[in-house]
Amino acid sequence: MTADRGAKLEATLDAVEQKLTQTPESVDLLFEKAQLLSLLGQDAAAQAAYVAVLTRDQAHFGALTNLASLALSSGHRSAALTAYKQAAETHPDNPTALVNYAGALLDDGKPADARKSYEAALNIEPAHAEAHQGLACAFEALGDSDAAASHWRAGFAGHNIVVRPYRGRETAPHILLLVSIKSGNIPTNLILDDRMFAVTALYAEFYDAAVPLPEHDVLFNAIGDADLCGEALAKAREIVSRSRAPVINPPERIIPTGRSENAKRLGQLDGIIAPKVETLPKSILLSADGPSCLAQKGFEFPLLLRAPGFHTGQHFVRVERAYDLATAAGQMPGESVLVMQYLDAAGADGMARKYRVMFIDGKFYPVHMAASRDWKVHYVTSDMAIRSDLRAEEKTFLNAMPEVLGIRAMAALEHIRDTLGLDYGGVDFAVARDGSVLLFEANATMTILPPSPDSMWDYRRGAIARVLDAARHLVIDRAVLL
Repeated sequence: MTADRGAKLEATLDAVEQKLTQTPESVDLLFEKAQLLSLLGQDAAAQAAYVAVLTRDQAHFGALTNLASLALSSGHRSAALTAYKQAAETHPDNPTALVNYAGALLDDGKPADARKSYEAALNIEPAHAEAHQGLACAFEALGDSDAAASHWRAGFAGHNIVVRPYRGRETAPHILLLVSIKSGNIPTNLILDDRMFAVTALYAEFYDAAVPLPEHDVLFNAIGDADLCGEALAKAREIVSRSRAPVINPPERIIPTGRSENAKRLGQLDGIIAPKVETLPKSILLSADGPSCLAQKGFEFPLLLRAPGFHTGQHFVRVERAYDLATAAGQMPGESVLVMQYLDAAGADGMARKYRVMFIDGKFYPVHMAASRDWKVHYVTSDMAIRSDLRAEEKTFLNAMPEVLGIRAMAALEHIRDTLGLDYGGVDFAVARDGSVLLFEANATMTILPPSPDSMWDYRRGAIARVLDAARHLVIDRAVLL
């Protein structure tokens, strides 16, 4: 948005405000006011204006949808889900309402429910591109790649370039964002603020070399999952070769970051304990010879099974005994399974701790420390919300990371950063009793999520703000290089 356009929007807003003094209960005027505030980038005021609309009309589709969008852009996924759900329930014949709700369900880890909502949208509008796109994602999450394939084609053929609205006042850097049709992308919504950057997303799998690349100052490769997105990364290399702009996370640096390859190359570095990882056909694990095959490869029980391309603990299990192997493998989607050595991260108190540190443009930024009685540590299912002592421990980590981790672990993190060579990446790990890093994961797909509004998480807000600010400055600095 140029300064001239901003002035026009403010003039229109002033006119709407004048009319509201005469008819303060006008839902149409209140909604127009909310939209103008949003276009001007005044999100807090826009949210309040949308709420004012909903107090007068609880089923107002535009207010529900736009309020959810604002909540989502600020990282408040639960609030977005609630608003999208209300819009879908009050407008069951509106395919956009159903698609928005399905997308929120998919983000919330509920692909089966999302599938139903996407299918309901397609029953109303069979050619709805976003419904096909989302349904393909849902089928992939459910482990049905065959069912996903036709929806990928229907959703993205002719719809592989998406220009996102820009709400800033000044001329902004134009970002070409390379993404995969699958779920292995860096979450960039909080980084590429639509008040700071003009973003065009290009879905790499459907890239057409005959079509000129959109105008851009920086090319941001957000395709981050090497295990899931091999085709997209190959296409991304073609796209990068046609661009003269600075590139963030070149695809050739992403390609070697699959879990198996990472474990091999990072496990050779000083101060890093990486698990043995093998990608095997699921059929081997289902056979009677599965346990002996794993033993020949050096695996012992308990061990971990994980479906390639899945995150946040989905399709990730610990197998205690050889007897349980076939049953556990049978629950994995797809034809291949990652077999992983189990690293015991439990401390002296019996709690397993997982640290997340981002490295952005070469610098370290602590994101969180989560502790759990369970071996599979994820922040939302950890004990952090119920134990103030653990929150105090995390606060110390966020404010004094080198002192908490120690010299050996910090040196190991430097080795990981330098070996991966990513502009934007991160690592999940524990600290062994000898100070070494127990490596869980290191790649570009690490999520940075703002804490919920509850005051108990106030100590985390500064660290999250710092890492997001660093990521935005990474993009701005690359644009300045032109």
